Amino acid sequence: MDADSRIVGREEVPEGGTVLFSVTDGDGEQEAVLLDLADGVAAFENYCPHWRDVRLDTGSGATVRNDEIVCEKHGATFETDSGYCNFGPCEGAVLSEIDVEADDGAVYLTDDDYEFAGLGPAEDDDHGPDGDDDPGDRSGGGRIGFGGV
Repeated sequence: MDADSRIVGREEVPEGGTVLFSVTDGDGEQEAVLLDLADGVAAFENYCPHWRDVRLDTGSGATVRNDEIVCEKHGATFETDSGYCNFGPCEGAVLSEIDVEADDGAVYLTDDDYEFAGLGPAEDDDHGPDGDDDPGDRSGGGRIGFGGV
């Protein structure tokens, strides 16, 4: 594996937690979460499909329980192995996966659509694709209410 695609050492991925990292693509830098699974690792873009400006991991680790990532804003739950939302306002949606692989004691980015930018949040803190942090850009402009939030 290429040293430039190394995200972290395998032992640095917490059991029952996440590691926040950033990647770049043709649209700029964005955040992703890395998870430890019983049979490997998985990574997903760091947003809730219900409101794409809501981050699952705000910097201190996403809430993970019973093999599900929990959106703290909406209470939606996503299966850690597939990203499938099995409860909440975006039920049936799937988190956008980013290909990663554990090899030789480390975790590497293997997704040809991205380059590893670094650990932690995106430098520009851009949650919208055009750099202006407008959540309407990513959510299509509409927000669906859920329990008064």
